[in-house]
Amino acid sequence: MGITKTIGFSETIIEMADILKVLGHPARLSIMEYLAKSPSCICNDLVEELPLAQPTISRHLSELKRVGLIQGEISGKNICYCIHPKKWTEVLLHFEMITTSLVDKKQC
Repeated sequence: MGITKTIGFSETIIEMADILKVLGHPARLSIMEYLAKSPSCICNDLVEELPLAQPTISRHLSELKRVGLIQGEISGKNICYCIHPKKWTEVLLHFEMITTSLVDKKQC
């Protein structure tokens, strides 16, 4: 895999690009949708919902956690995951800013 050139881009743009890359996988997007519908979940719940093995789901959860989109809490032998509301709000505000700029712009 090639190295992505990030010199000259703001930290926010680099962070958003990383988040979008993580969300670009169907399994991760499905995990986010599942978590949005439930207040919390345990990794084994996802195994029943998605057509993936538990180790694969754990890897996808790790990527979502790495970029800050989800947070986990240890409960016995399980880890309960939920969407990290502050980070998700940051993502939404970033795209709201882009959308507002596009709408305000009169030309294409």
